[in-house]
Amino acid sequence: MERPPEDVPDKVEGVGHGGVDQFQPFQYNALKQIQQFLNYPSVLTIFDNTWDFCNVEPSPFLTIVCYEDNVTQLHITGNNGVFPPSLPHNFSIDALFSIISSLSNLKVLSLVSLGLWGPLPATIGKLSSMEILNLSSNYIDGFIPLELSYLNNLQTLVLDHNKFTGQIPHWVSSFNDLAVLSLKNNSLFGSLPSSISSSENLRVLAMADNHLFGEIPSLQNLTNLQILDLKNNYFGPNFPVLHHKVVTVDIRNNSFKSSVPNELNSYFQLEKLDISINGLIGPFPPSLFSLPSINYIDISGNKVTGKLFQNMSCNPHLVFINLSSNLLTGELPACLREKVEEGAVSYDGNCLSGEEGNQKPLSFCHNEALAVEVSPQKLRHKERKAMAVLVSSLVGGIVGLAVIVGLSLWVFQRRNRRAAMKGPSTRLITEKLSTVNTVKLLSDARYISETMKMGANLPTYRAFALEELKEATNNFSHPSIVGEPSLIQIYRGKLGDGKEIVIRSIKMRKKHSPTMFTQHIEMISRLRHNHLVSCIGHCFECCPDDSTVGIVYFVFESLPNGTLRSSICGGGETLNWAQRITAGIGVAKGIQFLHTGIMPGVFSNHLKITDVLLDPNFHVKICTYNLPLLAHQNAGLMGGAAVSSNGLKSNIGGREKEEEKDDIYDIGVILMEILVGRPIMSQNDVMVVKDITQVSNKMDDTARRSIVDPTIIKECSTESLKTVMDICLRCLSDDPTARPSIEDVLWTLQFAAQLQDPWRHDSHHIHRLSDSNPNNLQEQISRG
Repeated sequence: MERPPEDVPDKVEGVGHGGVDQFQPFQYNALKQIQQFLNYPSVLTIFDNTWDFCNVEPSPFLTIVCYEDNVTQLHITGNNGVFPPSLPHNFSIDALFSIISSLSNLKVLSLVSLGLWGPLPATIGKLSSMEILNLSSNYIDGFIPLELSYLNNLQTLVLDHNKFTGQIPHWVSSFNDLAVLSLKNNSLFGSLPSSISSSENLRVLAMADNHLFGEIPSLQNLTNLQILDLKNNYFGPNFPVLHHKVVTVDIRNNSFKSSVPNELNSYFQLEKLDISINGLIGPFPPSLFSLPSINYIDISGNKVTGKLFQNMSCNPHLVFINLSSNLLTGELPACLREKVEEGAVSYDGNCLSGEEGNQKPLSFCHNEALAVEVSPQKLRHKERKAMAVLVSSLVGGIVGLAVIVGLSLWVFQRRNRRAAMKGPSTRLITEKLSTVNTVKLLSDARYISETMKMGANLPTYRAFALEELKEATNNFSHPSIVGEPSLIQIYRGKLGDGKEIVIRSIKMRKKHSPTMFTQHIEMISRLRHNHLVSCIGHCFECCPDDSTVGIVYFVFESLPNGTLRSSICGGGETLNWAQRITAGIGVAKGIQFLHTGIMPGVFSNHLKITDVLLDPNFHVKICTYNLPLLAHQNAGLMGGAAVSSNGLKSNIGGREKEEEKDDIYDIGVILMEILVGRPIMSQNDVMVVKDITQVSNKMDDTARRSIVDPTIIKECSTESLKTVMDICLRCLSDDPTARPSIEDVLWTLQFAAQLQDPWRHDSHHIHRLSDSNPNNLQEQISRG
């Protein structure tokens, strides 16, 4: 631990942001320890050059605010908010927050994109003065701790883009002054607590991208609520009851089945309405087009009826309208037609007259509307079977710890949501997000976590200039040629900002229509997820040798850290049991996003363990997915080793071609290799290991441990090992209909991680990777 300079007096005088301050040495020591715990990130190098922290010039990445003798605000955003830094192998989130809690006068704490991992410790409850807490874009896992409820003055709680599990605690409504509650992009399940209805000061309620379900409690009494963001969950079936002062309503991709309420006509402050990809029925209120504040409407992917007229009025400030895939009739209003050429209006898949493109016969919409009235149940999505995992006490082991966890979750299948729909224009996709100062971000509810909305902490998708790519690749020298040289080539390069990239060059005949090509580009640009190797841009060029051929360059992030197989059975340092479960969770999350996170879903991805790559933090990412433009010669294209599967896929002939269940089978093969710790190279290997695993799993713990990788035998708890074996065997069922859903796989692996975690800590059987290699981290369970 570094000590403060010997000439630091008992009190350090300096002019801080709150006036003349006398900076206490214990606070100096605390900030220096925080720097050390975070592995000396570049944004904190200023700590090496000054002891007067109250006078540090504020920036978007570091702000310290003092009042009188005390630090009252601490904002740290890691690595320019792009990629989290590598924490030391012995990082302890408990120790970090123990030091932070010594700054007892903190009112604002923002630790964003720092790679923090592990459960949020109970010491968070000691920060009794806390008003604003932002821990977004880390890898914090486990349940939301009860000790958070001790922060009686809390006004803003932002835990977005972490790995929290469990249900939303009922005590979230106990904060009298809570204005912002944002828990987006975690693994929370269950329903919204009814107590949320009493949070009268709430301005932002953001629960998007979780596994939440059930009815929304009435929010009509929340007169201050401005933003409701519940997209990508399973809420429903009734439309939420809201106060008319709401500004943004985003309930996209849920299970709402009721009619669109007429009360929306009185939402005069409403600016954005996204109710797409649900099962909503009944007439669409046309007066929504002319609400005084409205600028964004998306009702696509429902069964909304109604007749549109040319002379309808519209708000001139509308910038995006998507009416696609409904049962609308009549004519497109003239005020919307003006915006069609701007790319701001989509209306395919209806029964509008006088329109070119994908419109259905008028009789179709009439018949479908009648069917909706008579038999609304026909619109319902098929219900997935209930997942009920009941956990009994852990018997035996070192400490005999009893864990009783009950999970019961109904998830609705979305197969009928795969119909192709025209999504937002690429203009919206390529739009860059400005950097927002952390203090500004926390004080203005409309911008909470907006910089993270593209997902995966990746740069915004954009179009690259050809000159930029030439400079990055030294004029496209030394390509790695994959497949037929005339069709596709791979280049590695480095952008001007130092970011390493992989460029895939594809030649295409100009017989392909621009519309078709644009659709492919749009689909590729939407594949933004923590567990996918993502495309960050493209570039077009005419082939200089053939005017009938165009060249498209796709730019991908580079992951040079090898494949999941090489980290399990590569002969060197291997992943421990907790890390292997984490890897399985990451694979499942990536496949879940491909199935349900975009429209239409991407299935039959022919996934192999060599298609799962590792970033510098050993965070898994899938580099192969089944898109037409990217389907050529996938192995090794994204920066990992090009390892042959020795015909594993080509020899599987007896499996039914159910596209969802194909991917589930592939996950089962990956889990099997994670268990046994050796390459599975053929379908015969799969069958042999599967048979042995089935027999061992039916016997006892000794039998199960006899077939697993010897390097993890002493690490895995009895219940955790059995849980992973069970889900692996279910994935490998010969009957595709008997294989679990991707949600079942994900939640079972997360549950296995929870079973492992207390055993891992209490038994002291913690596998340590080499201290000489700080990248080989004892990765947290939550990185799944």
